[in-house]
Amino acid sequence: MEAFILQYVDIYVLQIMVLIGINIIMALGLNLITGVTGQLSMGHAGFMSIGAYTSAILSVHFGMPFWFCLTAAGLMAALAGVFIGIPTLRLEGDYLAMVTIGFAEIVRVVFLNLDIAGRGMGLSGIPATTNFTLVWGLVIVIVLLNTGLLKSRPGRALYSIREDEIAAEASGVNTTLYKVVAFALGTFLAGIGGSLYAHYLTYISPQDFDFMRSVEYLNMVVLGGMGSIPGTILGTVILTIAPEVLRFVQDYRLLFYGALLVILMIFRPNGLLGDVRWVDVKRTWARIRGQALASSSSDS
Repeated sequence: MEAFILQYVDIYVLQIMVLIGINIIMALGLNLITGVTGQLSMGHAGFMSIGAYTSAILSVHFGMPFWFCLTAAGLMAALAGVFIGIPTLRLEGDYLAMVTIGFAEIVRVVFLNLDIAGRGMGLSGIPATTNFTLVWGLVIVIVLLNTGLLKSRPGRALYSIREDEIAAEASGVNTTLYKVVAFALGTFLAGIGGSLYAHYLTYISPQDFDFMRSVEYLNMVVLGGMGSIPGTILGTVILTIAPEVLRFVQDYRLLFYGALLVILMIFRPNGLLGDVRWVDVKRTWARIRGQALASSSSDS
């Protein structure tokens, strides 16, 4: 499949498309935690690094098959999410953000000094098993599962926690359980994204998962619209492509990048798509299609 795609798509464009797919998986995980449940996590790259290093170490040092490494990466990141999620249930807003930032830095320093992880030199020789078909196949599955979750009763419970946790608890929602589950699911996706990233670049180092990477994923969720799956996908596409488009102004790329974010957030403070859901997209498309059909029939 990859060879067939390369006949029509430049290898550089294909690489960008693969990275967009990985970033969508990462951003959808953070959207569950921050966008849907309202828990401000700014250490998402730390959970990504746990998934990336777990998968890479199992593959390079123990010769485990890729699918085992991928699953183990997601489970290890989810376990870390539960580990950090339970003690911080009483925290919210800036306080929770500081805890997640601290946790991500601790993880980064651990890998920086871990022999089996290659220390500061990083880990190389990772099998290149990630490809376009695999990444986008997983993206489709994860989007469908996310959509099903958010349309269900547990999904509405997660939204209620974001809007008013006290009112949600008074209505019978087990806020403690749902917040931990949201953290576990979100970090599980971060681990999956980290595994895909490691097996695509075939080399990882602790510098790949610094604080700025966490900020990038948070920007994707906020720009697209908190709690919106279509918005998260749109924000991810824009913020993955923007740095590449602005390469012609290498020295001023971050200036343009920041200005773009400021302008968009001024005119769309709730994000590009706000709380737009897939059902809203379907209804809008059906309405436009119906108007087009009515117009063509009247013309004839």
